[in-house]
Amino acid sequence: MADRTILILLGPPGAGKGTQARVLADRFGLVQLSTGDLLRAAVAAGTEAGRAAKAVMEAGGLVSDEIVLAILKDRMAEPDTARGIILDGFPRTAGQAAALDVLLAQKGEAVTAAISLEVDDAAMIGRISGRFTCAGCGEGYHDEFKRPASPGVCDKCGGTHFNRRADDNAETVAQRLKAYHAQTAPLIAHYEGLGVLEPVDAMQDIDKVAAAMGAIVARVAA
Repeated sequence: MADRTILILLGPPGAGKGTQARVLADRFGLVQLSTGDLLRAAVAAGTEAGRAAKAVMEAGGLVSDEIVLAILKDRMAEPDTARGIILDGFPRTAGQAAALDVLLAQKGEAVTAAISLEVDDAAMIGRISGRFTCAGCGEGYHDEFKRPASPGVCDKCGGTHFNRRADDNAETVAQRLKAYHAQTAPLIAHYEGLGVLEPVDAMQDIDKVAAAMGAIVARVAA
């Protein structure tokens, strides 16, 4: 599958990675893969890597990069990923990025583009503090930027129950942003060095961000 599109989404909490990944997946026929979803699916399916992950999680440990990559490799072998994938939340470190490069190279593949959602930290604190999600389908909303068309009713599934994360407060968000920048700076340099980094101003309206990201994918996709 050397011609499929492989996208990496980089961006701090609240930058809109999940929302934009769904838009790109729908528009270009790609499969959105998040580390959490991959782990849960592999554990539920009882694959070899899934069983290894389950044992680690039940012991209260962190799943190793090796196991995550094994699960990703299994998922990328499934036919629905033939057109391409969007990785959301992985890699998180330079070591993971290098390991992913090796995994892809073994299949004659490489990262097509690493889209970096660039944000203003002070503005992001306000953005994150107002967000909430549908308890039914996970669709994201915001008190100011993206309210449901009908108050209290999810646009996507019609659900009426919503959740807010307890840690979406200014102090916690500031710490998460600081940690993100420290952790991700090496990734930015890594993908810039490979010539596949694509920065996007994520402080624009959601539709403008989607348009900018869509233009990038249309340009680089196989």
